[in-house]
Amino acid sequence: MKDILGQAKKLQSKLLEELRKIRVEGSAGGGMVRITMDGEQNILSVKIEPQLLDEKDISMIEDLILAACSDAKKRVAEKTQESFKNITGFPIPPM
Repeated sequence: MKDILGQAKKLQSKLLEELRKIRVEGSAGGGMVRITMDGEQNILSVKIEPQLLDEKDISMIEDLILAACSDAKKRVAEKTQESFKNITGFPIPPM
């Protein structure tokens, strides 16, 4: 039993290490808004093309930021699934 728990802790550590390495970019508006996110879904950067700010349509910019965040989260989930499967040989179990 101790061996199983030890292996599970090692696997968990390895998975967390892999998550910390993940970097994805989500975008919206044809790349006018880009969000960089890590594997723990922390937003690392937000880039907005200057010409988008010239339009002064705040609600559109807000929508594009939300869409870029959603895109980045989707990409993190895909990368996480890929990393989990590479490490364990199995897909992430459904939640």
